Amino acid sequence: MALRKGPLRSVQLTTDRLQGQVDVLLKEVKQPDKREKMYERCVQLKKSVDETLVTLRKLKKTNELSLISNYDQRKLAEERRLTGMSELVGELVRRLDKERAKHKVDNADKRTKSQTTGVIQGRKGSDKDDEEEDDEDEESEEDDEDEGEEFDTQVTMQLFITISDYVAQEESDLAFKKGEILRILDQRFDGWWLGENAQGKKGLVPKTYLQVLKQQNKGSINVVDASKPESSVAGDEDDDDEDDEDDENDYESESDDDDDEEYDPHSVKEVSEARSERTQLHRIAVKKVVSEISATEVLKTTGNIPEGFRASTLAQLLEDGTEFHMSSYLQPKLTQSKLSFEDIQWDKAHGGLHPRKSFISLKFTLWSARMIPLPGSAVQVLSRQIRFCLFDGQRVLSNIHTVRATWHVKNPKSWTFSPRVTGILPSMLDGDCFVRSNSQSPRIGILFELGITYFRSSTGHQGELSCGWAFLELFTANGDAVPHRTYEMVLNGGTPYEKGLEVDPTVSKRATLFGQLMATRKQPKLLIKLKSPTKKMRNILNLLPETLVGPSCCTHLLAFYRQLLADALLKDRVNVQKADLIGNPVLATFPEVLEQTDILDALRSAWSEKEVTLSRPEKRDAAFLKSLFIQVYHDSAYPLLRSTTLPTNRWADDEIESSRWKAIADFLQESQKRDGSLYSLLSPEHAYQVFDVSEISYDFLGLGRSTVVAD
Repeated sequence: MALRKGPLRSVQLTTDRLQGQVDVLLKEVKQPDKREKMYERCVQLKKSVDETLVTLRKLKKTNELSLISNYDQRKLAEERRLTGMSELVGELVRRLDKERAKHKVDNADKRTKSQTTGVIQGRKGSDKDDEEEDDEDEESEEDDEDEGEEFDTQVTMQLFITISDYVAQEESDLAFKKGEILRILDQRFDGWWLGENAQGKKGLVPKTYLQVLKQQNKGSINVVDASKPESSVAGDEDDDDEDDEDDENDYESESDDDDDEEYDPHSVKEVSEARSERTQLHRIAVKKVVSEISATEVLKTTGNIPEGFRASTLAQLLEDGTEFHMSSYLQPKLTQSKLSFEDIQWDKAHGGLHPRKSFISLKFTLWSARMIPLPGSAVQVLSRQIRFCLFDGQRVLSNIHTVRATWHVKNPKSWTFSPRVTGILPSMLDGDCFVRSNSQSPRIGILFELGITYFRSSTGHQGELSCGWAFLELFTANGDAVPHRTYEMVLNGGTPYEKGLEVDPTVSKRATLFGQLMATRKQPKLLIKLKSPTKKMRNILNLLPETLVGPSCCTHLLAFYRQLLADALLKDRVNVQKADLIGNPVLATFPEVLEQTDILDALRSAWSEKEVTLSRPEKRDAAFLKSLFIQVYHDSAYPLLRSTTLPTNRWADDEIESSRWKAIADFLQESQKRDGSLYSLLSPEHAYQVFDVSEISYDFLGLGRSTVVAD
């Protein structure tokens, strides 16, 4: 039931608007060139979020224009959203403030270096410096006071504690163990600081491995959280006390708002645990973004990666949640009122899902990528891949799909796609893809981001770097569609929001005047072939959502899922106004299959073998094909999802991928021999996870996507 326009509804709309601003902020904070200008925006946004939270807590159930049965639950849900946003933006404010303070200290480093030494010596007991300071001219007193504040900051920041082990990679580096206390002698601009350990050894240390120490009293040392700004070190204790008081006040305000309910200590404990877990998740998300950027900067300063490499933008979007996953875009799209479906309609003439044509319906084939620079020897490459999505220069307009690249040891700079393999080609390696969208943006195109998954044995850090990106606009300046042909696109360095950067600037810098032509040939490039789908493929694509990208080899499986959705939501429901859970294992678990491509390939293989045995009349019977698809799904994908013999899927881990492939192949072979999966499901030789009702319960209201309406 949709809320009428009332105080709570107004707060909900404000929260939605603030959530959109937070999402935009999180995307822009990943761009190094914009972080310096975002501090004031973050402060203002946090102020707006906190004001909205105060307004929400003052609301009463009696102030509503109409009776709301679940008022307390809705209010608590909005309070959790606002609290989470406040904590997330507050964490960003602290991070950005820390960068600003560090930048300010670095700029004044050369000017104040010699004077800082004098201040340090003066604090050890020398009174001679104090007398000299008193004799300075009166006109420079204000400047001296400002510089003194910077000196105090540097003195406080001199002692650091190491947060991880570091093995020296060069003779000038200083190795250390976790928990050692280092004195920083020089904070260099490249991120490698000059440090000295307790034994008097000096060397360069990476700043990302350090955490500030704070001196409370004489002989007492306390560790300062690195997420807090360096300029507020002196007041950390007060901040912690204020945070505790705020938490207590939060609980008091919750109890005041619910005067008509009895006090339940268990519910208060659950709210406290949920809030603590949510806070931790938000801080982990922010620290992950900052750590990826810091790790990339360290790799660049040590010369292990080219200048144009960055932390992968699309990979971070995929890790932030399920918003840009195919499983999310495949769900039914609800109207703004959530009383009907926008992209699923019933075709009365043919008795099935009504096909929907889209403004953009294309296919393309990834051919190869050439002259991709290699990282240094300190970086181990675990995987090479390309991620693509629809993009308009500012926003990602579709889900993000990933295709794994293959390469030869003798020529690692050349990537290829769609290798020739025996049997069915895994969808993860298939470079034949489709693009579908109804967007009317004149700048819409396909964004390609080439990336590597890397591992540093010296630090144990694993991440993903962007090796360059390319953008293929689908329409010309006149509004005409671009021709269907092969395109050779030069890769750009940086992120998709940075323009005019090269992946490896050293290639053009080393070239002479007469060698510019050769330098152009050495630039990294991506080759793709754009083409129009066949009539059969177009009919299948019209059964899919209006906006979707993915592999062409799985379109028929996605179409079956959408047809089963139409049957369950539009035909089989007795009352279309009810939003009860639907008992259907295929609808409930198919989104999980999309997240595990090897199980999706197992379903595709099982369906291919079954389809060969069908007669021509059976292939034309839509109802028969849907029932057969359900049977094949129950005999292949559904048991594999709950099997305990399959190790947990892990990206870019060859051993786990090989063991999963072997286990899946053995299961399919046994299922085919036993004419179904019933034997393995009942056999004591096979172990499965404990049954959960969510395996067969499809919640279309919780999974459905809402229509976004511009403010």
